[in-house]
Amino acid sequence: MARSICTVEPGVARAGEVGTWKFVFISPSHLPANTCLRFDPLSTGKAGEWQLPEASSKAKGNAIWLSLPNGKSVYPKALEIDDQQFVYDFNLPEEVSNGEKLVITIGCPPQKPGQGTLSQSFTQRRKPFHLYVDTKGKGDFKDKDPEIFSLDVRGNKLNNIRIIAPSVVFKNSRFDVFLRFEDAFGNLTGNAPEGTLIELSYEHLRENLQWKLFVPETGFLTLPNLYFNESGTYHLKLKNLSTNEIFTSPPIHCFQEQGNHLFWGSLHNNSSRFQTADEIESSLRYYRDDKAYQFYATSLDESEEATTNDDWKLTSNQVAECNEEERFVTLLGFQWVGEASAEGSRHIIYAKDNKPLLRKKDAKSNSLKKLYSHHSPKELLSIPCFTMAKGYSYDFDKFHPEFERVVEIYNSFGSSECSKKQGNPRPIQANSRKGIAETDEGSIRNALNQGFRFGFIAGGLDNKGIYKDLNEESQAIYSQGLTAILAPEYSRDALFNALYNRKCYATTGARIVVYFNIAGAPMGSELNSKDKPGLLYNRFIDGFVAGTAPLEEVAIFRNGSLLTSFKDQKETFSFETYDDEPLEKAILTPDLDKPFTYYYLRVIQKDGHIAWSSPIWIDYIPEEKKKIRKK
Repeated sequence: MARSICTVEPGVARAGEVGTWKFVFISPSHLPANTCLRFDPLSTGKAGEWQLPEASSKAKGNAIWLSLPNGKSVYPKALEIDDQQFVYDFNLPEEVSNGEKLVITIGCPPQKPGQGTLSQSFTQRRKPFHLYVDTKGKGDFKDKDPEIFSLDVRGNKLNNIRIIAPSVVFKNSRFDVFLRFEDAFGNLTGNAPEGTLIELSYEHLRENLQWKLFVPETGFLTLPNLYFNESGTYHLKLKNLSTNEIFTSPPIHCFQEQGNHLFWGSLHNNSSRFQTADEIESSLRYYRDDKAYQFYATSLDESEEATTNDDWKLTSNQVAECNEEERFVTLLGFQWVGEASAEGSRHIIYAKDNKPLLRKKDAKSNSLKKLYSHHSPKELLSIPCFTMAKGYSYDFDKFHPEFERVVEIYNSFGSSECSKKQGNPRPIQANSRKGIAETDEGSIRNALNQGFRFGFIAGGLDNKGIYKDLNEESQAIYSQGLTAILAPEYSRDALFNALYNRKCYATTGARIVVYFNIAGAPMGSELNSKDKPGLLYNRFIDGFVAGTAPLEEVAIFRNGSLLTSFKDQKETFSFETYDDEPLEKAILTPDLDKPFTYYYLRVIQKDGHIAWSSPIWIDYIPEEKKKIRKK
């Protein structure tokens, strides 16, 4: 049986290039006059996707047309189908015999040289384009299989070298470094001038040790078994010897003694490239390989309209399969939105695989109280998100400390640390009536002042659930946040337990290394003056910051107010200070059975990026007065 022939000339596109492509179709059978051909580029035309051409003979440079075997041109009619996706229908004005060539061209018309169609900005193996054929000419393509054209979208010219290295290492302990040679869009690329050499260097590098590297075809390179024999903060540097460009890694802090490792990832983030559940595997690989995250949690909308039972089953299976200790930790999670103020918006994350999707409409999970009653602590985390968002806020009155161990202090739509008037550098802010404004009700500082205890994490950009209608026109949108977790080993259990114990902190996306201690206890700790009586008189506060840019301010907050700050510091900064005010005068809520004080650290870099450490709490327990015996 004869088959159709579908080819593309040229068969390769570079990401983000402007060009012209010809889709050659040879039918094995006769096509009568009025046959309808529907060309589907499988694109919505949104930023980053394949540009949609203009269906007009007057198109100035980004056009689409069909060339008949006799050389005549036919222009299509553009039709909008689901989700703003366009297709192009051609009607053949004359018959075409089997074996004759039809050519659909997208790009630059012959009379307008120098222009064309913009290809998608991300690489893709065998990017498909579909062609449907209806010989009856009625435009009925139901139950018809498409003819498929495909081309490879490859990385463009070398623009950046990204250095992926651990943020924390230990003296004389070996570690691997990964290099990503990327184009302007972050795609892997080996497209560099022949003979390009890259030189590697770092602090304390021995003079007799020189590293010179070629740009690999794969765009990816591993440097194994590096180690530092002195403690301190390091930056790996790569210099392109052809252009003299220098690329620097995020900070790597080397400790003298073994301790917790630092892991980066996201517990709440959605990629605009992967919208549906059947793309979950691609999404996980994207965050693991392209974004170099070390952990990631799914955040599907719990509604049945958004996530079917089959979608959840597929997602659960992929999360289980992609979880790999020492390489990439995956966590199963979903969004749950309850009553404003009383419950707010949540991100529920499971500790184990193959757990049910808890839908708001189900009797056992239509309220947080019921949801918690059917689960034990450490089985799941319920993370309040976007707490200062008007209409979706959370007032913390029904705060449950066993399940709500961490709170999302920041995501791409703003920070819930405090209000704009109180000095929030990235407030939740509506740009139009369709946006979401801030409300004081969900202030994290206010919640901490009331005695609620939780660590800080950060979320990224979301396009599902309550966030689906937010865009740059309606809402202030900031960089995607990152969560840092301090854990003794790289496994799902270890990371989940670290979150439960609040051994984590949040950033606005930069891999800023932050350590914050009081009396030797790290962030997330709970201390008391009975076990450490010296805390009654003063608190020794120390730590360090290894930033990705010079530091504008390193601020220590006590009970929501600024205690002290260090301004205009270099990228790497260590600090020591004392809070010598008597604890009895520094405590909050002295009328409670357990009066307390709390501290947290906020770092603002000169490039605008921010980091927030999880708090440290100190419970005030007065000294027992010793009775003096009378002789």
